[in-house]
Amino acid sequence: MIEEHPNGVRTRPAADADRDRIYQLVETLTGTTPTPAWDIVYDAHLSADRGAIVVAENDDGILGCATVSYNVALRYGGEYCELEELIVAESARGLNLGRILVQRTIDDAKRRGCAEMGLYLVPTTEGNRGFYEKLGFEVIGTELRQLF
Repeated sequence: MIEEHPNGVRTRPAADADRDRIYQLVETLTGTTPTPAWDIVYDAHLSADRGAIVVAENDDGILGCATVSYNVALRYGGEYCELEELIVAESARGLNLGRILVQRTIDDAKRRGCAEMGLYLVPTTEGNRGFYEKLGFEVIGTELRQLF
């Protein structure tokens, strides 16, 4: 479903044809280059079974994207949504695309029937806390993780 926003911006689910541009955006965010595993994850997102990718674009092309994962938990009796990546091209900063993309993923998660939506802030993204709080996110605890 395509949604229209101010300034000629549209949001929509990603398509296979968007792969290269989305990989460019992820490379910019992470500093890593695509591996064959990225294709597996991208294809899984396109199926919408375990995740999704939303793009923000105008007539010039894709300006940003957001990726989410859908997980299940007994405590919810169903799914919850996790915002995994939010990326806006440097040239498109200041157009409210971050807010537009996050709101679109929230709306999509609600339509899907998810019980809640969350995200992780790590030291490099902790400065974005206020942005997410303005969108209704709140701190609910501390996550512990073991990296492999």
